[in-house]
Amino acid sequence: MNKQSQNMLEVRRLSPAEWRDAHPVIAQLRPLDEAEFLQRVRRQSHSGYELVAAIQDGKIIGVLGMRPVHTLARGAHLHVDDLVVDAAVRGSGAGRALMQYAETDARARGMTAVFLDARPDAIPFYEREHYALHPAPSMKKVLAA
Repeated sequence: MNKQSQNMLEVRRLSPAEWRDAHPVIAQLRPLDEAEFLQRVRRQSHSGYELVAAIQDGKIIGVLGMRPVHTLARGAHLHVDDLVVDAAVRGSGAGRALMQYAETDARARGMTAVFLDARPDAIPFYEREHYALHPAPSMKKVLAA
């Protein structure tokens, strides 16, 4: 195998048997222990949530969580819930490759938009990928148990 093919980036959906392998990377974004991570992914998968990985040299270096959504306000669209690239390889193109995968997937489903919530420090990345701030702010209220 030549050096170029060793560094090839593979981007693909993960099977449920592979979800555990995504935890070390996703934990850099979502501080969940492995059991809670797997429980949440399992629960969310019932609503169409999927994990997509960027894999290099057999190792997961980036993870994207996405789900199809249909709303009155936005119609059919893909929502990216999670995107993280291992801190050691940020800037490698893995984030861009994962977002391109999401966009291609959305088009294949007949969707015309991708929505996401961005952390302030990630906004420049998304702007480089031609995403724009949405004018409707997100709001929340934490409900006491």
